[in-house]
Amino acid sequence: MDKTIDKIMKLINFRYFLIIVLLITGVLQFFLMLGNVQGRTYDVKPLQLAPDTIRSTKTIEDSYKTEQEKKRIVEEVNPVYVYNEAIVTQRTAIVTSLFDYVISVKKEAAASDKEVPMEEQVKQLKKKFNSIDDNEISIALSDEQLTALLSLDEKDLQYATTELNDYVKATLENPIRDNYVEDERNAIESKVRLRMNLNSKALDAVAQIARSSIVETETLDDAQTKKLIEQAKSNVEPTRILQGQIIVQEGQIIDTEMYRQLELLGMTDGKSSMKPVVGILLLILLQMSFMFILFERWDSDMRKKRNALLVTAIVYSISIVLMKILSIIATDFDFVIAFFYPTALATMLVRLLANDRAAVLVTVMTAASAGVIFQEGYSSVLQMEIALYIIFGGFASLFFMRSVEKRTHILTASGIVTVVNLLFILFYLLMTQANYGMKELGVYAIAAAVSGFMSGTLTMGLLPFFESAFGILSTLRLIELSNPNHPLLKKLLVETPGTYHHSVMVANLAEAACEEIGADGLLARVGCYYHDVGKTFRPTFFIENQMAGMNPHDAMPPEKSAEIIIAHTTDGADLLRKHKMPDEIIDIALQHHGSSLLKYFWFKAKEEGKELDESLFRYPGPKPQTTEAAVISVADSVEAAVRSMKEPTPEKIRKLVQSIIADRLNDNQFDECDISIKQLKIIEEVLCETLNGIFHSRIEYPKM
Repeated sequence: MDKTIDKIMKLINFRYFLIIVLLITGVLQFFLMLGNVQGRTYDVKPLQLAPDTIRSTKTIEDSYKTEQEKKRIVEEVNPVYVYNEAIVTQRTAIVTSLFDYVISVKKEAAASDKEVPMEEQVKQLKKKFNSIDDNEISIALSDEQLTALLSLDEKDLQYATTELNDYVKATLENPIRDNYVEDERNAIESKVRLRMNLNSKALDAVAQIARSSIVETETLDDAQTKKLIEQAKSNVEPTRILQGQIIVQEGQIIDTEMYRQLELLGMTDGKSSMKPVVGILLLILLQMSFMFILFERWDSDMRKKRNALLVTAIVYSISIVLMKILSIIATDFDFVIAFFYPTALATMLVRLLANDRAAVLVTVMTAASAGVIFQEGYSSVLQMEIALYIIFGGFASLFFMRSVEKRTHILTASGIVTVVNLLFILFYLLMTQANYGMKELGVYAIAAAVSGFMSGTLTMGLLPFFESAFGILSTLRLIELSNPNHPLLKKLLVETPGTYHHSVMVANLAEAACEEIGADGLLARVGCYYHDVGKTFRPTFFIENQMAGMNPHDAMPPEKSAEIIIAHTTDGADLLRKHKMPDEIIDIALQHHGSSLLKYFWFKAKEEGKELDESLFRYPGPKPQTTEAAVISVADSVEAAVRSMKEPTPEKIRKLVQSIIADRLNDNQFDECDISIKQLKIIEEVLCETLNGIFHSRIEYPKM
């Protein structure tokens, strides 16, 4: 598969490849999640028999019923009325003024030098009454009634004033609403006619004044009434159709109310809402956008980015499939079967095969998708307990897998995930405030344990497949390869002990330098262990394996010696391929000398007067393609050179390291890898410090 992907990558650049992978992942996720947001629909019509017992698939507010309930509550709200006490004083004052006007007109007529006709008095009185009529009270008295009032003597008028004021005051002191005004006017008129001792004509006039004095004393307070209505509306609980509620029984006639509820739930053909579908599309778009940003900005070599992308996409898709299967069978169980989902599976795999950032993103994405797939209950957008369950389990594995040196460490992390799962489920059960028996508690405890240990077991089971399919060199794989019991390392130790020791020394140097500049120190160490396995084909031709000072090169022409020495890189690569070693290790074996010149044999040939092509004395390469290979190439040469140095001192070591690095730079050996001058200076310092620690001066012990 890895080679097939390499061919595809040669046709398109990484950005287009990234878009294609994310598009495929998003489409797969959409179709897997679509069924979880689309409710079941029925081909039913009003007034027909229900083919099945239809239950609500979700809890939803019945807005029509809610509005009906609000209208009923509003009708029961009592309006707020306000009593106006000032009306009593105002009306009694008007009554007094009216009779004072009558007395005043009578006195003016009596004081006149000549007799004032009654018609003139009536006219004057009407004018005075009209002044009140325009502003305060509407009094419609006939001329006959006004004449009757003017015919009364002052004593009767005072009597009428006092009595009528008492009646008006007694009536108006009680709250009178608009619809009761006429009744009160009739009542006071009856009281006047029955109790006041006046002639019939005067009684008519007084009764009319009495009626006109009675007005509304209690008025509607619109602001307070509206406030009460709004408060009553806000106190109305929404009417809900509950999930699982039976809308219609099988064989029952579907009336208009039942059909309305089915339409509201989107359970009739053609009424299924597209809103959840659009929502899922937006969620997937958001998730894929974050993945795009992560891998687009990932500063790493193309092959590593490509493999990490594919692993992340495939692991995420596997997680969605697994959740979909659980959601399908969930209806057959009375407990939350989603708690059996291996919470840390995706996180562990992506952490081991890609990096921490991708693992964090996949954890959050998986949690969000699980919340949708396992959703249920009132207005459920996400099943939050499952989403949080996965987040806590996934993050627990991240925190406790910071250093994975053995596969058993995965199981240890799984145990910790199990404990976290148990604690979260305990939190969930306590928050539900329901009573659970020992059977239910046991099931949930088993779910937490299965989730935790399946996370580790599936991770260990799937890890080799991903490593093999994509040629991924994980941390666990590197640690396994560093085991001295590996056949190739045992072969190296037994057949070329000097080379083995040299490789271990180079590994120490290279690892320290790589870690200082931010490269992969573990890869450098393991690569160093195997970089010279090609020397096992002709051990004695390499100086570190020569015993008793015998050097076969002394009896050989320099070009033949160069051919044998140069061959150890390609021989080593072939041997590593035969043992199915990772490409990264094979590349280090090929690249650790780059295309550098074998100067010793080149100059030896020139001293012998031979005119040979320089290419015969250069390694075939390629030049170092990665930072790790570049560091190993320097560490390899430095270690060999310092080891052959007599009485090494810090000054001598520094000059030697500087000259080797400068020689590689001048020979353009670092042109094809991403390494800077600043990093080379750091490498120089680390190599000098490490070599000084190895080749420090020793105390000369006295002879005994």
